[in-house]
Amino acid sequence: MCPDPDAEGGVVISDLLQGLQQALALILQRDPVLWEIVGLTFQVSGVALLFSSLIGIPLGAFLGLRRFRGRRLVISALYTGMGFPPVVIGLLVYMLLSRSGPLGQIDASYIPRLFTPPAMMLAQTIISFPLVAGFTMAAVMGVEPQLRQQIRALGATSLQTAWTILQEARVGVIVSVIAGFGSIISEVGAVMLVGGNIEGRTRVLTTAIVLETRKGNFDLASALGIILLGLSFLVNVAMMLLQGKSFDE
Repeated sequence: MCPDPDAEGGVVISDLLQGLQQALALILQRDPVLWEIVGLTFQVSGVALLFSSLIGIPLGAFLGLRRFRGRRLVISALYTGMGFPPVVIGLLVYMLLSRSGPLGQIDASYIPRLFTPPAMMLAQTIISFPLVAGFTMAAVMGVEPQLRQQIRALGATSLQTAWTILQEARVGVIVSVIAGFGSIISEVGAVMLVGGNIEGRTRVLTTAIVLETRKGNFDLASALGIILLGLSFLVNVAMMLLQGKSFDE
Protein backbone atom coordinates (compact mmCIF):
# COMPACT_ATOMS: atom_id res chain seq x y z
CA MET A 1 0.00 0.00 0.00
CA CYS A 2 1.47 3.33 -1.07
CA PRO A 3 1.83 6.03 1.60
CA ASP A 4 -0.46 9.02 1.32
CA PRO A 5 1.65 12.13 0.47
CA ASP A 6 -0.98 14.43 1.96
CA ALA A 7 -0.92 12.52 5.25
CA GLU A 8 2.88 12.66 5.38
CA GLY A 9 2.78 16.37 4.63
CA GLY A 10 0.33 16.89 7.48
CA VAL A 11 2.62 15.04 9.89
CA VAL A 12 5.59 17.17 8.85
CA ILE A 13 3.61 20.39 9.35
CA SER A 14 2.37 19.16 12.72
CA ASP A 15 5.91 18.30 13.85
CA LEU A 16 7.13 21.69 12.64
CA LEU A 17 4.44 23.56 14.56
CA GLN A 18 5.15 21.52 17.67
CA GLY A 19 8.85 22.26 17.34
CA LEU A 20 8.15 25.98 17.02
CA GLN A 21 5.97 25.91 20.13
CA GLN A 22 8.71 24.16 22.10
CA ALA A 23 11.26 26.60 20.72
CA LEU A 24 9.25 29.63 21.84
CA ALA A 25 8.84 28.02 25.27
CA LEU A 26 12.62 27.64 25.60
CA ILE A 27 13.13 31.27 24.59
CA LEU A 28 10.50 32.62 26.98
CA GLN A 29 11.74 30.41 29.83
CA ARG A 30 15.29 31.70 29.29
CA ASP A 31 16.79 28.25 28.99
CA PRO A 32 20.38 28.56 30.34
CA VAL A 33 21.93 26.39 27.60
CA LEU A 34 20.18 28.39 24.90
CA TRP A 35 21.21 31.78 26.22
CA GLU A 36 24.77 30.64 26.91
CA ILE A 37 25.07 29.84 23.19
CA VAL A 38 23.50 33.18 22.24
CA GLY A 39 25.87 35.07 24.55
CA LEU A 40 28.97 33.39 23.14
CA THR A 41 27.74 34.08 19.61
CA PHE A 42 27.45 37.80 20.33
CA GLN A 43 30.84 37.82 22.04
CA VAL A 44 32.69 36.11 19.20
CA SER A 45 30.95 37.93 16.34
CA GLY A 46 31.02 41.29 18.14
CA VAL A 47 34.78 41.21 18.77
CA ALA A 48 35.44 39.97 15.22
CA LEU A 49 33.31 42.77 13.78
CA LEU A 50 35.12 45.35 15.91
CA PHE A 51 38.55 44.28 14.66
CA SER A 52 37.44 43.95 11.04
CA SER A 53 35.92 47.46 11.20
CA LEU A 54 39.02 48.98 12.79
CA ILE A 55 41.12 47.55 9.95
CA GLY A 56 38.63 47.53 7.07
CA ILE A 57 37.20 51.06 7.28
CA PRO A 58 40.59 52.87 7.20
CA LEU A 59 41.84 50.56 4.43
CA GLY A 60 38.66 51.05 2.39
CA ALA A 61 38.88 54.82 2.81
CA PHE A 62 42.55 54.78 1.81
CA LEU A 63 41.86 52.76 -1.34
CA GLY A 64 38.95 55.02 -2.23
CA LEU A 65 40.90 58.25 -1.79
CA ARG A 66 44.43 57.42 -2.88
CA ARG A 67 45.97 56.43 -6.21
CA PHE A 68 49.25 54.50 -6.05
CA ARG A 69 51.19 51.84 -7.90
CA GLY A 70 49.75 48.41 -7.28
CA ARG A 71 46.34 49.77 -6.21
CA ARG A 72 44.47 47.62 -8.74
CA LEU A 73 46.25 44.53 -7.47
CA VAL A 74 45.25 45.33 -3.89
CA ILE A 75 41.64 45.92 -4.95
CA SER A 76 41.61 42.65 -6.90
CA ALA A 77 42.88 40.81 -3.82
CA LEU A 78 40.20 42.54 -1.74
CA TYR A 79 37.45 41.52 -4.14
CA THR A 80 38.77 37.97 -4.10
CA GLY A 81 38.59 37.97 -0.31
CA MET A 82 34.96 39.14 -0.45
CA GLY A 83 34.03 35.95 -2.30
CA PHE A 84 36.40 33.59 -0.51
CA PRO A 85 34.71 30.45 0.88
CA PRO A 86 34.55 30.77 4.69
CA VAL A 87 35.43 27.10 5.19
CA VAL A 88 38.72 27.71 3.34
CA ILE A 89 39.42 30.61 5.71
CA GLY A 90 38.79 28.23 8.58
CA LEU A 91 41.21 25.72 7.10
CA LEU A 92 43.93 28.36 6.70
CA VAL A 93 43.48 29.58 10.28
CA TYR A 94 43.51 25.98 11.50
CA MET A 95 46.82 25.33 9.70
CA LEU A 96 48.30 28.57 11.06
CA LEU A 97 47.35 27.82 14.68
CA SER A 98 47.98 24.08 14.73
CA ARG A 99 51.00 22.79 16.65
CA SER A 100 52.90 22.26 13.39
CA GLY A 101 51.83 25.65 12.01
CA PRO A 102 53.90 28.86 12.08
CA LEU A 103 51.83 30.51 14.83
CA GLY A 104 51.18 27.35 16.81
CA GLN A 105 54.87 26.99 17.58
CA ILE A 106 55.03 30.42 19.19
CA ASP A 107 54.55 30.25 22.96
CA ALA A 108 52.91 33.63 23.58
CA SER A 109 49.68 34.61 25.32
CA TYR A 110 48.61 36.90 22.46
CA ILE A 111 48.56 34.02 19.94
CA PRO A 112 45.09 32.41 19.74
CA ARG A 113 44.87 28.67 20.32
CA LEU A 114 42.71 26.22 18.43
CA PHE A 115 39.32 25.31 19.87
CA THR A 116 39.05 28.58 21.80
CA PRO A 117 36.88 31.68 21.21
CA PRO A 118 39.91 33.81 20.16
CA ALA A 119 40.61 31.40 17.29
CA MET A 120 37.00 31.75 16.18
CA MET A 121 37.28 35.54 16.42
CA LEU A 122 40.38 35.46 14.22
CA ALA A 123 38.62 33.39 11.56
CA GLN A 124 35.54 35.60 11.57
CA THR A 125 37.66 38.76 11.43
CA ILE A 126 39.37 37.50 8.27
CA ILE A 127 35.98 36.61 6.76
CA SER A 128 34.30 39.97 7.43
CA PHE A 129 37.30 42.26 6.89
CA PRO A 130 37.23 42.21 3.04
CA LEU A 131 33.49 42.99 3.02
CA VAL A 132 33.89 45.95 5.36
CA ALA A 133 36.86 47.30 3.41
CA GLY A 134 35.32 46.69 -0.02
CA PHE A 135 31.96 48.32 0.72
CA THR A 136 33.68 51.23 2.48
CA MET A 137 35.87 51.77 -0.57
CA ALA A 138 32.82 51.75 -2.85
CA ALA A 139 31.02 54.24 -0.58
CA VAL A 140 34.00 56.60 -0.54
CA MET A 141 34.44 56.39 -4.30
CA GLY A 142 30.75 57.23 -4.70
CA VAL A 143 31.20 60.65 -3.10
CA GLU A 144 31.25 63.52 -5.59
CA PRO A 145 34.86 64.32 -6.63
CA GLN A 146 34.04 68.04 -6.56
CA LEU A 147 33.49 67.84 -2.80
CA ARG A 148 37.03 66.59 -2.29
CA GLN A 149 38.40 69.42 -4.39
CA GLN A 150 36.38 71.99 -2.45
CA ILE A 151 37.63 70.66 0.87
CA ARG A 152 41.23 70.82 -0.28
CA ALA A 153 40.72 74.32 -1.66
CA LEU A 154 39.63 75.42 1.81
CA GLY A 155 43.02 74.31 3.16
CA ALA A 156 42.04 71.04 4.82
CA THR A 157 44.75 68.51 5.56
CA SER A 158 44.70 64.99 4.13
CA LEU A 159 43.36 63.61 7.42
CA GLN A 160 40.64 66.26 7.59
CA THR A 161 39.70 65.55 3.98
CA ALA A 162 39.47 61.82 4.61
CA TRP A 163 37.31 62.36 7.71
CA THR A 164 34.92 64.67 5.83
CA ILE A 165 34.58 62.21 2.96
CA LEU A 166 33.87 59.38 5.42
CA GLN A 167 31.17 61.47 7.07
CA GLU A 168 29.62 62.10 3.65
CA ALA A 169 29.75 58.36 2.90
CA ARG A 170 28.66 57.32 6.40
CA VAL A 171 25.55 55.46 5.20
CA GLY A 172 27.65 53.23 2.96
CA VAL A 173 30.20 52.74 5.74
CA ILE A 174 27.50 51.67 8.17
CA VAL A 175 26.09 49.30 5.57
CA SER A 176 29.57 47.81 5.15
CA VAL A 177 29.73 47.08 8.88
CA ILE A 178 26.27 45.50 8.84
CA ALA A 179 27.23 43.40 5.81
CA GLY A 180 30.32 42.23 7.67
CA PHE A 181 28.22 41.27 10.67
CA GLY A 182 25.77 39.37 8.48
CA SER A 183 28.57 37.38 6.91
CA ILE A 184 29.89 36.08 10.24
CA ILE A 185 26.73 35.69 12.33
CA SER A 186 25.49 33.03 9.88
CA GLU A 187 28.85 31.35 9.23
CA VAL A 188 29.33 27.72 10.28
CA GLY A 189 32.22 26.07 8.43
CA ALA A 190 35.14 28.16 9.68
CA VAL A 191 34.04 28.32 13.33
CA MET A 192 33.38 24.58 13.31
CA LEU A 193 36.95 23.92 12.14
CA VAL A 194 38.82 26.24 14.49
CA GLY A 195 36.36 26.13 17.41
CA GLY A 196 35.44 22.47 17.51
CA ASN A 197 31.87 23.14 18.70
CA ILE A 198 32.77 22.34 22.32
CA GLU A 199 29.82 22.58 24.71
CA GLY A 200 30.15 25.49 27.10
CA ARG A 201 33.30 26.77 25.41
CA THR A 202 33.05 27.27 21.64
CA ARG A 203 29.46 26.42 20.72
CA VAL A 204 27.70 29.22 18.84
CA LEU A 205 24.31 29.49 17.16
CA THR A 206 25.17 28.02 13.78
CA THR A 207 27.24 25.10 15.04
CA ALA A 208 24.69 24.35 17.75
CA ILE A 209 21.89 24.17 15.17
CA VAL A 210 23.85 21.59 13.17
CA LEU A 211 24.63 19.53 16.29
CA GLU A 212 21.15 19.62 17.82
CA THR A 213 19.56 18.70 14.49
CA ARG A 214 21.83 15.67 14.19
CA LYS A 215 20.94 14.65 17.75
CA GLY A 216 17.22 14.97 17.04
CA ASN A 217 16.70 17.86 19.50
CA PHE A 218 14.51 19.77 17.09
CA ASP A 219 13.00 21.98 19.78
CA LEU A 220 16.36 23.45 20.78
CA ALA A 221 17.52 23.55 17.15
CA SER A 222 14.32 25.39 16.21
CA ALA A 223 14.80 27.87 19.05
CA LEU A 224 18.33 28.57 17.91
CA GLY A 225 17.13 28.91 14.32
CA ILE A 226 14.40 31.38 15.32
CA ILE A 227 16.95 33.51 17.18
CA LEU A 228 19.34 33.42 14.22
CA LEU A 229 16.56 34.40 11.81
CA GLY A 230 15.54 37.15 14.19
CA LEU A 231 19.06 38.53 14.26
CA SER A 232 19.24 38.45 10.46
CA PHE A 233 15.91 40.27 10.27
CA LEU A 234 17.09 42.93 12.72
CA VAL A 235 20.26 43.40 10.66
CA ASN A 236 18.20 44.03 7.52
CA VAL A 237 15.87 46.39 9.39
CA ALA A 238 18.87 48.32 10.71
CA MET A 239 20.30 48.53 7.21
CA MET A 240 17.07 50.02 5.86
CA LEU A 241 16.76 52.50 8.71
CA LEU A 242 20.37 53.62 8.42
CA GLN A 243 19.86 54.17 4.71
CA GLY A 244 17.00 56.48 5.56
CA LYS A 245 14.30 54.30 4.05
CA SER A 246 10.81 54.02 5.47
CA PHE A 247 8.76 50.84 5.68
CA ASP A 248 5.90 52.75 4.02
CA GLU A 249 7.85 53.23 0.79
